[in-house]
Amino acid sequence: MALKIFEQRYLEMAKICLKNGEPFGVSLIREGEEVGATAVPESIGTLAFIADWDMPDLGILQVRVTGAARFRIMERSVTKSGLILGNVSLLPDDVHSDCPEHVACADFLAKIYAKVGSVEVAQPNFEDAAWVGYRLTEFLPFSSAVKQKMLALTDARIRLAILHKFLIDQRLIA
Repeated sequence: MALKIFEQRYLEMAKICLKNGEPFGVSLIREGEEVGATAVPESIGTLAFIADWDMPDLGILQVRVTGAARFRIMERSVTKSGLILGNVSLLPDDVHSDCPEHVACADFLAKIYAKVGSVEVAQPNFEDAAWVGYRLTEFLPFSSAVKQKMLALTDARIRLAILHKFLIDQRLIA
C-alpha cells in the first residue's frame, strides 16, 4: 500500500523505522480523525515494513509499505507529539484447512490482478488461502468495518466462504 506522510509525528516514526529496519503498525481508526488530533485505533492491525520511499517535496514522504503479521494492541500510550505507541501481541497465522471455495476465489482474484497489474499490489500467491482471502477483502467494495471484521478472522476457510458467498450473490462468479 502507498502512504503519503506529512505530519511531523509520522515523519519521525518513519525515520526511526527506516533507520532501524523496523515495522510500524497500521490500524483502522475506530474513533477520531485521520489527521490532526490523536485517534483511537481498532485493537487489531497489521505490521507494515517500508519497502520503498521518496521525498519529492520537502516535508512530504511517500512510502510503499508491505504488510506482515497481524497484531492485537494490548496497551497503548500517546507521545507528546500525538504518536500512538503500543505494546502488541502478534496473532498466529490463519488456520489452513481444506477450503472448497479457494479455487473459485483465487480464479476471481487472478482476473483482478490481470486488470490491475502486479506493480500496484503484492506479489501473487494464489495457492495460499489466507493470502487470497486478504487480497479479495482488500479489493472488494466493503466498508472499513467489514474489512476490519474480515481481518480479525483467524480461519482462512471461514473468510473465503464469506467472500465466495458475496461473489455469488453479486453475480461476479457462478
